[in-house]
Amino acid sequence: MPKRRFRPKIVERLELGELVTFVPNKNLPVYNWFYFKEGFSRDFVHMMMDRFKIGEDDWILDPFLGTGTTLLGCKERGVNGIGIEVNPLFLFIANTKITDYDIDELREWSRWLFRHKFEKPSLQGLPPLVKRAFNKYNLEDIIFFRDKIMEIENRKIANFFLLALMRAASKVTYAYKDGAVIKIIKKPTPPFRPFYRRIVKRMIRDLKRMEFQPSTLITYLGDARRMTNVSDDEVDAVITSPPYLNKIEYTRVYEIEMTLFLGSDIVNPIRSYIGLLPRKKTRELPSFLSDLDLPPVAMDYFTDMWRVLNEMYRVLTPGGSVALVVAEGIFPDRIVESDIIIGRMAHEIGFRVPEIWVVNRRVATRNRTIKIGVARESIVFMKKPK
Repeated sequence: MPKRRFRPKIVERLELGELVTFVPNKNLPVYNWFYFKEGFSRDFVHMMMDRFKIGEDDWILDPFLGTGTTLLGCKERGVNGIGIEVNPLFLFIANTKITDYDIDELREWSRWLFRHKFEKPSLQGLPPLVKRAFNKYNLEDIIFFRDKIMEIENRKIANFFLLALMRAASKVTYAYKDGAVIKIIKKPTPPFRPFYRRIVKRMIRDLKRMEFQPSTLITYLGDARRMTNVSDDEVDAVITSPPYLNKIEYTRVYEIEMTLFLGSDIVNPIRSYIGLLPRKKTRELPSFLSDLDLPPVAMDYFTDMWRVLNEMYRVLTPGGSVALVVAEGIFPDRIVESDIIIGRMAHEIGFRVPEIWVVNRRVATRNRTIKIGVARESIVFMKKPK
């Protein structure tokens, strides 16, 4: 039988551009408990569920879970979900958002927490960046409440208040995330305790506003290139967005949250490549990759994505579908067509790639003045044959 040609239909859907960003989540209860610039929206997840005709007994996988939008979308629809995330901070946020809570119990613990009078904590041992990121009085308040939260034995309850603390701290910090860089910009900030109390009350009200359906949600701290916890033919659809080529060291800007609230450092840029497994040569890479003369970092990226796509194929049920959001890589001398390359790799593995939707186009420049070209952000659709 002759080999199928890779000829996906390229469709302009620029009206959907905002849906593959986190912006629509900003006003949604629970979804907005942590602003994750790199994420996509609840509306995108539900649109893909409708497109794939996902029902209540089906399973959805997001192997790049981020802060949990896909699983929270599953919880609203009563759909089962599996999430894999390599970053412990993001996994903590996702798990806290998808947890079931007793609202009366949260209110009781809130009264307990804010009943304590302030006791000045020591700031010794905190990293210089953390000290520069807050005024002294707010930082002392944050440490005081963090230490009190650690006294709560029920980790589910403690994590709720810890995420609220993280959210409140983000509103009074001098730190500003600018791409992959943290900048310190001093500005007036409100007193922390009343501000934190309002955040907690708002988050408890959010839970009353949401209508969740019974479903099974499972998360793993793990690597998308080796989904050891997911069985063959287990999931009905994959809805995800991997780190973008040449835009993938954004975890550095979450250093403050990692050190201050989880008590760990980002020693390495966790997503300077797709996962945490040691680099090893991958056999049987598609031959067309070497013909493209890609920059070394791009070749590493697509090598990792080759492994991810193979894992997706393995865990999908026959007839299962994938919606993968990806953007082209921007280099000083070129734009690398990540959507086309990933689609072609998926085709080589055995997927059918019927369509690629182009949802955003952005002018790419070098040194902010020299135009390189126009880079696409796309949704690559794949289907495992029955």
